[in-house]
Amino acid sequence: MLNSIISGTEITVPAFLVCTAASLLLGLGAALLCMYKNRYSQSFVLTLALLPAMVQVVIMLVNGNIGAGVAVAGAFGLVRFRSAPGSAREIGLIFFAVTLGIATGMGYVALAAAFFLIIAAYGAALSTLRFGAGRADERELKITIGENLDYEGLFDDILDQYATRWELVRVKTTNMGALYELTYKIVLKEARVPKEFLDALRVRNGNLNIVCGRIAEKEAL
Repeated sequence: MLNSIISGTEITVPAFLVCTAASLLLGLGAALLCMYKNRYSQSFVLTLALLPAMVQVVIMLVNGNIGAGVAVAGAFGLVRFRSAPGSAREIGLIFFAVTLGIATGMGYVALAAAFFLIIAAYGAALSTLRFGAGRADERELKITIGENLDYEGLFDDILDQYATRWELVRVKTTNMGALYELTYKIVLKEARVPKEFLDALRVRNGNLNIVCGRIAEKEAL
């Protein structure tokens, strides 16, 4: 059942059409998986939908030819060099689409379909369960203060009043060392950010910049 539909080095027209149709369908499925509960761009999902079919044709053209394989490896290396790094999820989805294309390019259509269903179900389950996500009520607070202020304990009483939990995680200098930027991880007592909370911080930091929002997703290094 999971055997290749391509026998030997000769690729027939029916086998090519079946593999290409499977690649396009699986690519569409990978694009839909990318769109599920995730931020995405149209260009990325279109590329993801086409990638398995393109990889499939490349694998079919190589088909045991060492010289062609080396040329293809060089082409893929050039594409990677000219591409901007993406998030960890995007890199994983690209690798997923390439894997599907390799499987269909070698004629293992049923194996590619089974692999897609397993990974899609597993990934959707992890996304639904918010596996690896931080607390939904945790926020990142950035406060800018002048260099003349001592940041140690400067906002402790305000944070104790409005937050159930807080932690100073980073201090860095900005504006050629004339300012400090304090970064806190906080959990507010209310779901919203109270205006009184921001006003109290503004009075303490001299009305300089204050940013309070949800923690951004961690990107790939």
